[in-house]
Amino acid sequence: MYKYEGLLVYESHDDDGILEVVELDGVRSLHFGSHPRQSSMLLKAPERLALEYVRAMTSWLLFKETLAEDGLIIGLGGGSITKHLLQHFPDCRLTVVESRKGVVKIARSHFGLPLDPRLKIIVDDGGQYVRNRAETHRERYGLLVIDAFDHEGMAASISNQAFFDACQAMLKDDGILVINLWGGTSNPMFQSAALWLGRAFGWKLLFLPVTGRGNIIGLAFNSSLPAVTTIKSLRARAAALEQQFDIDFPAFLRDLKKHNASTLKQVIKT
Repeated sequence: MYKYEGLLVYESHDDDGILEVVELDGVRSLHFGSHPRQSSMLLKAPERLALEYVRAMTSWLLFKETLAEDGLIIGLGGGSITKHLLQHFPDCRLTVVESRKGVVKIARSHFGLPLDPRLKIIVDDGGQYVRNRAETHRERYGLLVIDAFDHEGMAASISNQAFFDACQAMLKDDGILVINLWGGTSNPMFQSAALWLGRAFGWKLLFLPVTGRGNIIGLAFNSSLPAVTTIKSLRARAAALEQQFDIDFPAFLRDLKKHNASTLKQVIKT
C-alpha cells in the first residue's frame, strides 16, 4: 500500500490518532496521519541526520563544547536527536519524555533507537513532566531539547509561560535550551513562544531559520554565557565542527549572524 507517495510499511492507531511509517527513495519517515514528516532516517546511513531542521538543532554545539552530563529531550519522534547524542557524546545521560507509547515502540522497531544504559525513556506529557519537576530537578541538565509537534502544531502542554520558566529552572547555569518552532516569524505561535522564552531566559536568545523550511530553531542561554566569546573563535569552531560531523555549521553561523544582528551581542562579544 502506498501513502504520501511512498510505501506504507507500518500503521497503528492510539488515542491520539494514526502512526505511520513510510519509505520513499531510501528514506524511512514517521507520520502522524498527515503528509508532514515527524522524523526521517536514511536507510543506507541510519546514523546520519536526515532532516535539515534536525541538523540545525545541533547548532548548540557552536556554543557548548560537549555534553558530558544529563540532557533532557521533550518529544522522541523517530529518535534522531537521541541517537545522535548517544553516538557522539559517550559521557552523556539522557532522559526522553514522549507522550505516545506507540511512538517509542516505532522508534525502537523501525528507526534503530538502541537499548542503552545511558538512556531513560518516560511515557508522559512533556509539559506536565517539566512543570512537576522544576524544583526537584533544579539545575540538573546541561542541554534541554524540545521537539514536541503533532500534526496540528506545537503541543498544547508546552505552549505557556509556566513551561518555559520550569525549563529555565531545570537547566544548569551554563545550560542551553534548543527548541524546534514552526510557521515563520509572523506566525502567532512563534511570536508567543519567543516571548515566553525571552521572559524565562532574560532575552539571551538566538533564532536560526531553517533554509527552505518553515522551521525556526530557537537557542536560549541560561545565566552563564558560552565560553566562546568572539565571532572569530566561532568561525574556527564552526569549521572544526563541520569536519567532525559533516554538517554545515559555517552556514548555521552565517545565518545566526544574519538573523540575530541585534541580539547576538547578548550571547557573545561581537
